Amino acid sequence: MSSKPTTVAVRLLDNDYRLACAEENRPALLEAARHLDDKMREIRRSGRTLGMERIAVMAALVVTHELLASRQGSDSLNANIEARLEQALDAVETTLRKCSEIAV
Repeated sequence: MSSKPTTVAVRLLDNDYRLACAEENRPALLEAARHLDDKMREIRRSGRTLGMERIAVMAALVVTHELLASRQGSDSLNANIEARLEQALDAVETTLRKCSEIAV
């Protein structure tokens, strides 16, 4: 069950924001804000992008790319695990069939 919403203060590229979130989501929100702030600072340091809005959009694209790449890697890993489990199940079924043939 979700707890009562609480207000969380975050700082993104020297700007303060106050956000409402459930207390149990507070640590994840703070971690996300730190990650986004890091990306925004990297972009600002590159000197190629000016303006808070452009930096925010570029950082959002970078973070979204990271998320999608992570999901794709996870999907690939899950497919690999599923294939290995199917192979193991086939091996067990084959062994059980052979054992039942010997027992007869």
